Amino acid sequence: MSARVLRRPLLVRTREELERELESLRGDGERRALVPTMGSLHPGHLSLMDRARELADVLVASVFVNPLQFGPGEDLERYPRELDRDFRLAGERGVDLLFAPDVEVMYPDGHPRVRMDPGPLGDRLCGRFRPGHFQGVLSVVVKLFGMIRPDVAVFGRKDFQQAVLIRRAVLDLELGVEIEVAPLVREPDGLAMSSRNRYLTDEGRRQAVGLYRGLAAARDAYRDGDVSGSVLVERVRAVASEHSGLQLQYVQVVDPVTLEARNEAGSDSVLAAAGFVDDVRLIDNLVLGAGEDDPRCALLE
Repeated sequence: MSARVLRRPLLVRTREELERELESLRGDGERRALVPTMGSLHPGHLSLMDRARELADVLVASVFVNPLQFGPGEDLERYPRELDRDFRLAGERGVDLLFAPDVEVMYPDGHPRVRMDPGPLGDRLCGRFRPGHFQGVLSVVVKLFGMIRPDVAVFGRKDFQQAVLIRRAVLDLELGVEIEVAPLVREPDGLAMSSRNRYLTDEGRRQAVGLYRGLAAARDAYRDGDVSGSVLVERVRAVASEHSGLQLQYVQVVDPVTLEARNEAGSDSVLAAAGFVDDVRLIDNLVLGAGEDDPRCALLE
């Protein structure tokens, strides 16, 4: 793809600005990529922008903390908002346009009366514990697709269930957007990168890595011949229990497409887990038959 890289992106806050700047950026035959984010950008987000830059001529990123995907008692009000920093980082990554609307711009009539139903896929894994979360995610993503009209959108594999649901929605509803799922990015000790990691205390940070260590231990057990889903789950729990500050919420071996639990793991099975440290909710996942850099970790086919 030809690169139209600017020193700094265009920052737009309104629908009118968005429509005008999108029209000015689009040339004949050029592809448009979208990287939706909630801001507080970290290297994981930036890797999505790098991948999107490879797939398209025009790169649009969004920064919007979506209230529809936060439940009662969750961290909507304290979720980090750093637009100046995000703007700078996006520019360094070659973003052409950064869309950062206020809630009133995204939802001018208040919360939408019609929302996306994630169906049974939204009731599994994280959906069991965050009712309404994936309804909110799908609703805002489809809304962004309509406003920005991308040819391709790039999401990260850390939010594995989210990626599966978005891909399913695009297929089922014929939305005409290519969905690219990019590899998960980790800290040097294995902790999955997340904007919420900043909430952790120093001790909490040391405890949080137990989530990845448990998953990695189970993957090692799978490679040694253990294929029982329950055995692998217990392996995660055993390692996680060595980290007293980590409280697991769930651990499951699931099918990468249907998200149904698997009693017997296969090479494409995803081992997914969530837990809490310092009241911070952490999620992580591994593909049992693939290394972190294996392309199969990103495809979710």
